[in-house]
Amino acid sequence: MPENGEDTTETERTVIRPGRDFEQEYRLSAVEVGEFLIKIGEQLRDDSELTIVDEEWELPFAFGEPIELEIDYEGYKDQELEIEIEIPGHSDQKAPDVK
Repeated sequence: MPENGEDTTETERTVIRPGRDFEQEYRLSAVEVGEFLIKIGEQLRDDSELTIVDEEWELPFAFGEPIELEIDYEGYKDQELEIEIEIPGHSDQKAPDVK
């Protein structure tokens, strides 16, 4: 039986479910990262769910707002630009009634 909320079969990708942590790191070319960011941007613009897939796994994520964007530039010696996006999950909770 799958652990940590994963659903899987031999012919399908592992679906990353709520209730577990997941992290995957890639080292890619600028072109590959640019194409990935365009696809992410299109999903953020057009949908209310973001789905990221790899050959072995799939991560569906219903998101909410506001989305936090952080830009960090280190301009000394080995210059580095870090762009971080924190996307909150969408809550199905409703506000209580006021009577």
